[in-house]
Amino acid sequence: MSILESKNGHLKYHRVLLKCSGEALMGPTPYGIDFETCDRIAREVKNVQEMGAQVCMVIGGGNIFRGVAGATRGMQRASADYMGMLATTINALAMQHALERHNVDTRVQSAIRMDTVCEPYIRRRAIRHLEKGRVVICAAGTGNPFFTTDSAAALRAAELGCDALLKGTQVDGVYSDDPKQNPAATRYETLTYREVLAKDLKVMDTSAISLARESKIPILVFSLHEAGGFAKVLTGEGRCTVIEGE
Repeated sequence: MSILESKNGHLKYHRVLLKCSGEALMGPTPYGIDFETCDRIAREVKNVQEMGAQVCMVIGGGNIFRGVAGATRGMQRASADYMGMLATTINALAMQHALERHNVDTRVQSAIRMDTVCEPYIRRRAIRHLEKGRVVICAAGTGNPFFTTDSAAALRAAELGCDALLKGTQVDGVYSDDPKQNPAATRYETLTYREVLAKDLKVMDTSAISLARESKIPILVFSLHEAGGFAKVLTGEGRCTVIEGE
């Protein structure tokens, strides 16, 4: 059966990792966190969880600080990346608050120890939280500079035994070019990991794609702005691009 075939609306994936950018939390604001947007994403996650899925999340920090941008302005890259990790933790705490407002038990686990505000990332503990029906938000990337939150998402998906990695974006899949800038851009229904790398499609960084390929974790790219889109993708009814296979 194709991974996009749905049977009686049942979930195709039991445990998933949702990766969204920090910019996704900005909503209509030019900077920072829009709490109405956080609330909307939280409702999407709650809906999927109530359908029986186990959900973990990785959120970027670009709405607050982006390490690469800091490095281009003369800051040492390692220091800039650590600042970016702190930004991801701020976003994780904001999302935790939004989820708990909807009565969704949530744990933030950070790759950098911040015991006053969240748990340290411990793989076995994270899996136990998922098994108990809690959403786990993995913060601070991999805990190492020079690695993006895309790489962190692929790493955590592999570590936690996720069935799929879902990347929520501004558009409904992967295109040959930016569809907002180029209306003639081609949309792909399916791609292989090799095609993504060969075409340099910029879906995720090469480290993340390579790790997902090695771990045989399909990547589903969908629009985070479509109401109910997260659930539709997991049942095989949503509009997305699926990346898998050689």
